[in-house]
Amino acid sequence: MQLDFDRQTITDDDETIRAATNGVLVAPLLAAVAHLTGDYDLLREDLRPEVTHAPAPPEAGYSDAQLELARKLAAEALIRFRDAGCVAAPAPDQTRLRQLVEFVAGHPVGDDHLALLAEELALGGVDLRAPTWRIDETATDGAFTVAVIGAGMSGILAAHRLSQAGARVHVFEKNDDVGGTWLENDYPGCRVDVQNHLYSYSFAQSCHWPQFNSPQPVLHDYFRTCVEEFGVRDAISFQTEVLEARWDDSRRIWVLKVRDGAGVERSVEANAVVSAVGQLNRPSMPNIAGIDSFRGQSFHSARWDHDVDLTGKRVAVIGTGASAVQFIPWLAERAGHLTIHQRTPAWLLPVANYQDDLPVSLEWLLRHVPEFARWDRLAVFARLQEGMLPLAVVDPDWDISSGSVSAANDTLRQMLAGYYELMFPDPELRAKVLPTYPFGSKRMIVDNGSYARTLQRPDVTLETAPIAEITGDGLRMEDGRDLGYDVIVYGTGFQASRFLTPMRVIGPGGADLHGTWDGDARAYLGLTVPGFPNLFLLYGPNTNIVVNGSITYFSECGTRYITECVRLLHEHHRQAMDVRKTVHDDYNKRVDEATDQRAWGVSTVNTWYRNERGRIAQNWPFNLHEYWRLTRTPNADDYDFV
Repeated sequence: MQLDFDRQTITDDDETIRAATNGVLVAPLLAAVAHLTGDYDLLREDLRPEVTHAPAPPEAGYSDAQLELARKLAAEALIRFRDAGCVAAPAPDQTRLRQLVEFVAGHPVGDDHLALLAEELALGGVDLRAPTWRIDETATDGAFTVAVIGAGMSGILAAHRLSQAGARVHVFEKNDDVGGTWLENDYPGCRVDVQNHLYSYSFAQSCHWPQFNSPQPVLHDYFRTCVEEFGVRDAISFQTEVLEARWDDSRRIWVLKVRDGAGVERSVEANAVVSAVGQLNRPSMPNIAGIDSFRGQSFHSARWDHDVDLTGKRVAVIGTGASAVQFIPWLAERAGHLTIHQRTPAWLLPVANYQDDLPVSLEWLLRHVPEFARWDRLAVFARLQEGMLPLAVVDPDWDISSGSVSAANDTLRQMLAGYYELMFPDPELRAKVLPTYPFGSKRMIVDNGSYARTLQRPDVTLETAPIAEITGDGLRMEDGRDLGYDVIVYGTGFQASRFLTPMRVIGPGGADLHGTWDGDARAYLGLTVPGFPNLFLLYGPNTNIVVNGSITYFSECGTRYITECVRLLHEHHRQAMDVRKTVHDDYNKRVDEATDQRAWGVSTVNTWYRNERGRIAQNWPFNLHEYWRLTRTPNADDYDFV
C-alpha cells in the first residue's frame, strides 16, 4: 500500500478529463479542483451540498441539472489548468481554507469546528495532531518509557505519537505481525464497513485503495505500511503477551510480566502503560449446553480454520452479526446446504457500492488531482460528525413499543422497511429478518444485497427457533427437532465488555482493576481510571461508535490526549498522574444520562453493547466534535500529580 500523493501532469484530451469527473461526489470534486487550480469561483452557493442525517444517496439534494453543471465546471477548470501548464495554485490561506471547508461541509463552521475539520483534512499531508514538543525539551532527564500493549490500529498510532514526543516506546504484541483485528479476522468476505478514507489515519492517507470498502488483506497491508513509514517496527516485540501489569508504589513505575513465544517469562519496567488491546479481539462462544460434544468440525469466525473443506458439507452458522453477514454468502457458494441460526435480526443499511472496485474515473482523478482523496474524506467525515445520531435520540413523549424512539427514527424505520420489502419479497422470510426494535439499538449492518440474495437460495435455510443444545451430530432445537451438521461456524462476536482480559492489572495498594470494575468497566474519557496512575486505555469504555464516525478518529483523539498527559507530567516535574474520582464519576454520570436518551440505551434487545451488569459500557452517546473538544488538551485540575 502506497501512502504517497504524487500528482501526475495532465496530458489527456478534453473527453478523458470530462469522463473523469463522472461518478464522483461533486462537492469534494469542486473543492479539490478549486484547491488545485485556484479557481474559487467553482464554489457556487447553488452547488453547495445538502446536509441530511437520514441514509440517502451521496448526491441527495442535487438535481440532475446541478450535477451536470458541477461536473462541467470542474472539467472546464481542469482543461484550463492543463492548457496553462499544470502549475498548482498556492496553498489556501485561512480565509480560503474556511471557504473550501464550509463548501464541502455544506454549512458555516465556527473557529473551533474549523480547527477540527482542518486536522481531519490534513491538507498537503501536514499532520496537525503531531506533538509540537519533545520530552527532552520539558525535563532535564528525558528518559521516559511507555509500554504499549497491542500493535493493532490504536497501538501503532500510540507508538508513533509517543515516539514523536521523544518517549522510549516498547510495544508488546501477542501475534507474529501487526494489524490486530485486521490480522486475526481473516475469514472469507471480511472487509471494513466504513469507507477507506475514513478508516485510516487522517495524516497517513493513500490514493491507492482498490475498492470503496477494502477487504481484510488490503487493510492489513495498510497498517503494515504505516508501521514501516512511522519507523516503529523495531519497537515491537512480537509473539509476546502481557500477563500482568503491576504498579510499584515505592518507585512509581509499572512492572509488566510478559511471556514470549517460547514460553519464557520476564519483567519489563515502564513509566506509563497504554493498553491498545481493543474490544473486538477475544472471540465469544455462545453459552449453549453441549458445546464441546459436537463430533464434527467447528470454529469461530475470528479463528477461521482454512484447512476445513466445506465443499458439499452440511454447514450451520450460529449468529447473524456483522461478521456472519460477510462470510455467509461465501459459505453458501460452497456448502452442500447452509443453515443459518438467527437469534436477533439486524437492520441492514443498503450501500450499493460496498464491494465495488473504484471506477476508472475516480482512479484518474486520484492520480491527477490527488488531494481529491482528502476532500472526499472530509466530505464523508462532515456527514458522519453527527451522522444519524439525531435519529437515535429518544423523544420522551414517543411510544417506543412501536419499534422506534421518535418521529424521525420512525421515518427511518419505514424507509428501511421499504428496502426489506424490495429485497425480501417472500412475506414469511421478511417477517423473520425484519427487526422489531428501534434502529440504532444494535449495530447496523452494511449490505449491497448479497446477504439478502443468499437467504433466498434454495440450498440455504434460515432458522429462528431457539437452540436447546449442541449434540454430537449437530443441534437440538427447543421444539424437539434434531438437525444434523458436518460443520458448525460460530459467528457470535467478541467479549467486548471484558476490557483488558485476560491480563491482570494491579494498581497502588494491590487494587485489582477487574475487581474494581466488578463487571462494569468505566473510565474518564474512556482513557483513564482513578486509582491506576499512568495507565491509559485506547478503545476503552464508552468509546465505541454506533451511528456516526470511525473508531480510528477516537484513537487519534485518544493518543493525542495521552501524549499531552505525558507533557503535563514533565512540565509539572512529577512521576505520576491519577485522575480524580469526582471528575471520573461526574463524566460517567453525564455519559449514562445521555445513553438513557439514545435508542441503544432504552431498547431491551439483546446486544453486545450491554455488559454483564446491564449497562451500556461501549458506546459514545455524543457527536464527534464533543470527543475532540474533551480530549484536545488534558486539564491538569482533573488529576492528582505525584
